[in-house]
Order: sequence, then C-alpha cells, then structure tokens
Amino acid sequence: MSEASSSPAGADGDTPFELQYFLPDPDLAEMVSSFYFVRIDMPLFDESERADRPQFRIMSHAEGEYIFPDGHCFPAKRATIIGPTSGSVRARGNGPLRIYGFGMMPAGWATLMGEHADKLTDRAMDAADLFGDWIDEVIEALVNAEDTAARLVIGNNFVREILKKNEAAPVWFTRTVDQWLTESPSPQVHDLVEATGMSIRSVERMTKHYYGLSPRMLARKYRAVRAASALARGQTLDDVQLGDAFYDQSHLIREMKRFAGATPGQLARPSQYTEATTRGRQQLAGKVSPLVSDT
Repeated sequence: MSEASSSPAGADGDTPFELQYFLPDPDLAEMVSSFYFVRIDMPLFDESERADRPQFRIMSHAEGEYIFPDGHCFPAKRATIIGPTSGSVRARGNGPLRIYGFGMMPAGWATLMGEHADKLTDRAMDAADLFGDWIDEVIEALVNAEDTAARLVIGNNFVREILKKNEAAPVWFTRTVDQWLTESPSPQVHDLVEATGMSIRSVERMTKHYYGLSPRMLARKYRAVRAASALARGQTLDDVQLGDAFYDQSHLIREMKRFAGATPGQLARPSQYTEATTRGRQQLAGKVSPLVSDT
C-alpha cells in the first residue's frame, strides 16, 4: 500500500487536519488519479481548492457546500460527484468531518458519466441520483471500516463497479492530451491537433468531453496550477522551467488567482490545506501522472 501523508505539524492524531493520498490498484491507474482520506477536527473547514480533475467524495456527514467559479453553490451530499473545474472552488464544511474520495482521470470520468461527461463542468451532483440507494451501503461501509487498508479495498472495488456503467473511454486520446499538457510549460493547441491527427473541431469536442474544457482553457489551467504548486513547494518558476510561460507578473498573478485561488505571495505562505495537498501529491511523483503529482 503506497501512501503519502500530510498534516500541519506534529503527530498525526494530535493535529486538527490530516490528508493522506494513496495509489489506486494498477488496473485502475488510467481511471483514478489517487485516493485520499481527510480528517478534519476543527469547527469549520473553509478553503479555496485549485482548479482540478473531477472528484468523487464521500463524507461522514453532509454539512458543507461547494462554491464554483461562477458563484453557483452546491450543498454537499454524503456522496458528491464534482465535475472538472475551470477555476478555484471554495469548499466549506463543518467539523469534525471525515472525507473519503478519489480523483478521476479523464478516461475514468468519461467512462463513469458517458455522454453527460461534459455537462458537469463547474457543477456537482448527488451520487445517489446516479446510483440510487446502493450508494448508502458504500458510504456506511467506508465510514465504518476498521482501518485504512479496508477502506482502500472498498474504494478500489467501488470504482471497478461504477465504471461498468458505460463503455470505456479511448485512452489513446487522453494519453496524447496528457503528454501534450506535460511536455511544454505553455502547450500550444496546434501541437495537440498535429499529435492527434484530427481536425481542430474534433479535438475541441473531445477535450471538452473528457476534460470539461477547450484545449486552450485546459492549457491555461494546467500551466497555472503547475506554477502554483511549484511556488507552494518553495520552488521558483525557473526551477520547473515555467519562467517564460507568462507574459509578465500581472499575467501570472491573474492566472494563479483564477485557477489556484491564491496569489504568488499567498502561495509563499500556504494554508494548512494547500501545504498538505501540495506535499501529498508531490510524494506520489514517479508513481502517478505528472498531471497529478505536479499540480
């Protein structure tokens, strides 16, 4: 069981916040970015989450909300499916709280949602609306599992079950897009079109379906969150070869504020949540896609 654990300071059980990341089973690596378990022992959790991949989250109790870039507010459910996001999302929850979740890679997202994959960008839904009362059994199993190892078994088996719902997505396309997003600090759309051998219209249609965004917006999103993660880790943009990815400092600040929910100055003094998220993902480097570990 590969684990990356982050907490603000001190011994795990004595801190008000703890976040752990875990690798999915090998057969799910194209579908799931990572599993994560969160312990919140504070009266209120209120953080800006960076623009991210779709998420599936199960909570010990549903007392919170997600506020999306356009101001849309969705009350958290005990099992919530959050679509891909085009900007930072404000997440609020009343503690003490336990969250058991996983991020979905584009192929997993499209396989789960089928023809509706591109309709949930910057939106969320109650998982019970998709799976019915069966999801209640999964929630209780996760919340009452005796330990982390048992929860990971439940989580991996749950993903296998829900991905039977629709036809599997073509991973050749998502692999091509992921490579395009990681091989340059500022990806250019014409390079993606050339790599796929498809028309620009077809590429735009497929990236919106699998990633929830147009190629241009997708490139902006990952350029900004990669830079934000580097700064939160104490690196400079030159350290990760992003120094020329932005026109000037104003451009950098605007893009980070939109996609990461923080300015470079704020990222130099990251919150407990940002610090834990950044450190945990970084510890998965070499074991998951760079789109996961570097953002």
